[in-house]
Parts: sequence; structure tokens; C-alpha cells
Amino acid sequence: MTVSDLASDAPWWTSATVYQIYPRSFADSDGDGMGDLGGIIARLDHLERLGVDVVWLSPIYRSPQDDNGYDISDYERIDPAFGAEEQLDALIAGLHERGIKLVMDLVVNHTSDEHEWFLESRSSRDNPKRDWYWWRDQPTDWVSFFSGSTWEFDQATGQYYLHLFSRKQPDLNWENPQVREAVYAMMRRWLDRGVDGFRMDVINLISKVVPLQDAHGDLFAQTFNGPRIHEFLHEMHREVFAGREAQLITVGEMPGSTIEQARLYTDPARAEVDMIFQFEHVDLDSGPLGKWDLRPLHLPRLKACLARWQEGLAEVGWNSLYWDNHDQPRAVSRFGDDDPEWRERSAKTLATVLHLHRGTPYVYQGEELGMTNVAFGSLDDIRDIESINYYAEAVRDGADPADVLRSIRAKGRDNARTPVQWDAGPQAGFTTGEPWIAVNPNFTEINAAAQVDDPDSVFAHYARLIALRHDDATVALGEFRLLLPDHETVWAFIRTRGDDQLLVLANLSREAVELTVADLADVGGPGSWLGAEVISATATDGGMPRAPRFESTRLDGWSAVVLRRVG
Repeated sequence: MTVSDLASDAPWWTSATVYQIYPRSFADSDGDGMGDLGGIIARLDHLERLGVDVVWLSPIYRSPQDDNGYDISDYERIDPAFGAEEQLDALIAGLHERGIKLVMDLVVNHTSDEHEWFLESRSSRDNPKRDWYWWRDQPTDWVSFFSGSTWEFDQATGQYYLHLFSRKQPDLNWENPQVREAVYAMMRRWLDRGVDGFRMDVINLISKVVPLQDAHGDLFAQTFNGPRIHEFLHEMHREVFAGREAQLITVGEMPGSTIEQARLYTDPARAEVDMIFQFEHVDLDSGPLGKWDLRPLHLPRLKACLARWQEGLAEVGWNSLYWDNHDQPRAVSRFGDDDPEWRERSAKTLATVLHLHRGTPYVYQGEELGMTNVAFGSLDDIRDIESINYYAEAVRDGADPADVLRSIRAKGRDNARTPVQWDAGPQAGFTTGEPWIAVNPNFTEINAAAQVDDPDSVFAHYARLIALRHDDATVALGEFRLLLPDHETVWAFIRTRGDDQLLVLANLSREAVELTVADLADVGGPGSWLGAEVISATATDGGMPRAPRFESTRLDGWSAVVLRRVG
């Protein structure tokens, strides 16, 4: 069965894989220590060889860089730190020549306080753009996601403005139709320039409950999935995407969204977005106090979470599949085992599990190499505004600095933002200068040069999984059913399309596991799978599964196999 067997109305992205580039950490072409467009262009062959279909580019727009580019001062100009305008055009052309689409980051819940819209808005109370942002005489009790109040007093006009994130990221007022049309016009110009879609940053925060009022500790109810969010997204689709949506891809970052809400957002009949990023599974290792309150991850909870999303969007909508991104710690360190003896095996196992779910997989730069978290020595090593603010606030409130740093080492966003490790040379081949954030010291062991020509590497395993989704309709569209939901270390599930059936077995622990008749009773028992074709395996010899047929029900430590039933 091949991708040509896919239903004629199945969107192209059902068999696609997206690769996220965080530009400042991907590759530096001019030696200033920060990644840029020239560096990305120089590494396009890496992406082509991996086989990805889409590149999602984190913000490269003009920005004061208070939040690493998510504070935009000009939506339609490239920040000189990333290169020239013509380099972006060259990047688009280079990707398209390789059959790869480009998705830009759309950050329109807020702008930079240096954006011309906000400069006008704050200039006087009667400026025509005053109502493009949220201004109040008295602040509410809202607390920013980056610590402190969400309200900043502006001396010039004697009012407070709203910022859910940094004080340099004032929130746009989407209740104002002029704001919406300005955003839509900007989006249309990007599509006309050759961009193939958008990843929409915290897009489910654009509709607030009006009038703004005290949250009494529940900011979620005031700002997430607000009363007009579906209206705004449908309007955006109508004004920007209608007529050319078949070739595009749109994904909304929507923290706090439920399965029921996701069905509404991604139902094609509603014409809103193609898929969303949900955050339920990346909150499972957080305690009641939030992100920094560390707790052990219980595998049955993780399996159940992803299975609920598989089942919930089986008939309507579509899933985004991801382990990590620029805001999350490295998957191998978080969900796998980054001990040198187990790192490669766990990276391949995690990749197999994720890519065999139903949805569109997202690979974050360096994930295909098995890059790991960084053991930051002190706060001086940290660059992320969220982590820095958290440290200051927690220590001020009496927390042990060592405990705070321990949480940042585990969950801090800088874990994902260290430079991509291209080779074992100086600065991991990322730059000839001093990198904006230190390279992970393990780059001599973990780097692209050591893997791209090795058929048994993590990189090669990712490439095979991406190709499998291209070629196999059951992987792309098959139904999902979780097996052994309570097993503490085995992740097992069935993918079915018509008469075709795949069995995925993965051991997420160091200890070998022997599956029993009872374990697989609801899929015919191990006897019915013995002799099955192994179409993917973490244990390979020259890129081919060491055992082409499934002859044993033993799963070695940190291993996975994908089976197709014979006959």
C-alpha cells in the first residue's frame, strides 16, 4: 500500500512531516555567533536528505529580541541580524526546488512595544490607533506568563497597557476590526511572496472576555479560547486562505485546548485551521504549582493522553505530533534516557512511537540527531527571559536557588535553544565566532557529520520513518487503537486501514521485556504475529532490521518494532 492509495480528498499534509528551525540556533554563516538565513540556505541539503516536506521557521522579522524574536517590531521586514530580504527569497526558492514548503511563524496576539502601531497607540489617548491595544486607568489582578503583573504603567499618557507575556510585548486588541484587517493584509502579502502557510503563536489568546476584569487566580478563563475565537479564525480563513488553502498548511498553537475544542478548530467544514498544537502531554511531568514543579512522568498517563487525542480526532479534525520544540526541553532527556549507553536507542524508540501515531509529525532541529538537555552550571549560562524571571521571582519569595536551578535545567527553554551540533569541530560547526548561547559540551559525540552517512544512526532512523509515512497509507491514515494501557514500560498500539494492519511495540525502559499471550490476546496473541514482516526497527544492521521477521516476543531495553501481519 502506498501514498497513492490515500483517499482522494485527503490533504497532502496527512503524509507530510514538518521540520522546525529556530534560526538563531540553526547555523551561522557570517561568524557573528547567531544563526541566520545564510546558514539555513547552506544546510538545505541536510533537510532534503532527511526527507521533510515542510520547514517551519521561527520568527526572523525585525525585533528588539526581548523574547528572541517573538516580540515583533515589523511584520514585513527581515531583521538584519538574520540577513537580507533577498536571502529570504533565495531560501523560499531553494526549499521549493527541493519540494519543501515554508511555513512562517505568525505572532499576532501581541507585537513589540517598538512596533509602529504601538508607538502610535501610546503617543496620545486620542490617537487613531489607541484602541489597537488594551489601555486601562486601573489594572486587573492578572499575572503574566513571564512573571509579574500583566499591566505596565505608561507615563506619557497615564494609563496601563496589557501584556500577557513580557512588558515589551503589548497585546493587540482583536475586538477592533482595523487590527484584524491589518493582520490579514500582512498575511496575504506573505502568501503572495511564496510562503506556504503559518504556525500561529498562542493564537487562542487573541479573544479575551470583555470587559477585562479581575481573574481571581483564573487567568485561563479570561484569556484562553475566548468567546470570539472561532469567529476570528473563520474570518481569517475567509479573508486570507480561501481559494488557495489546498496547497497551504495552518497550525495553531493553542495551550489549554481540550479535545472538544480541537475538533471545532480543525474540522474542515468549519474552515478555521488544519491542526493545532495541544499541550496536555507536555504538562504531565508538572506538579500542581505549574511548569517548574517537577514530578516523575508515569508512562501509562502519557500513553493514555496521546490515545485520547487519537480517538478524539479520529473522525473530525487532525493531530499535530511532537515531542519537543523551541519552548520545550529535549525529548531524549525528558521522555527518554540520555545516558550515553541508552541515548541513541531511546531517541529511535521515541521517534518510532511518535511517527507511528496518526497525525502530522513535527521534528525540532537537532531532534533527528538525538540532541540532549544541557546541565547549565549557573544562572549566568541562561539566556531565556522566562527562566531568568522565574529564578528572580522564586528566589525572592524564599525558594532555594539550587532547587530553582534544578527546575530550569529540567524544563528551561534554553535546553532546546543551544546551537545545532553539525560536527565535532570548534563550536560544533555552528559558527566561526562566539555563539550567542554556549554549545552543548557533548557535541563531539552527538553531531550531524557523524550520523548522516551512518545507516544505523538516529538521523537515518528519522529519515526512514519520514519515508514510511510518505509511502504507507496505513501509517498516514490508519485507525489507532492502544494496547496494554496499564503496562509500565511497553507502549503498544495497532494501526488499521481496511485489511491492512500494523502492530507497534516499544519498550521505554532499560530492562528487556518478554510479552506474553495475555499481553497481546486482543490482537490474536503473539502466535498470530510471529513471522510478521518487520517494516521498521530500532535495532538495525546497515539500515535494515536485524530480524526481518518477528520471531520472538522479547523486546530489548529501549527498542521498538513495527510489524505488518502476513496474509
